[in-house]
Amino acid sequence: MAQYNELPVYKATYDLFLAIFQFTKEFSKEYKYNIGESLKKETIELLTLIYRANTRCQKTDVLQMAREQIEVIRLLIRVMKDMKQINIEKFVQINHSVENVSKQLNG
Repeated sequence: MAQYNELPVYKATYDLFLAIFQFTKEFSKEYKYNIGESLKKETIELLTLIYRANTRCQKTDVLQMAREQIEVIRLLIRVMKDMKQINIEKFVQINHSVENVSKQLNG
């Protein structure tokens, strides 16, 4: 079994987590402390699920929960774009990272 921190999906999710930390700093106060913190929390939970999946023989249930988690993250990012907290360029960039993680979770 590979170390969880060497898995491509873990590395991609960690990069997503760093990107989320970067762009949530620019949210207005109204969004920074509720949706911004939710985005961070959901991404940490996703990292935890990837770790759990790596340590189990039966990964199906944990991977399903991880797939659901990435969809929550995708939704929160879209809300922030619609609320004009991130511009279209950042939205495309972060969405690319989300899609990368999503493909790996489904693969």
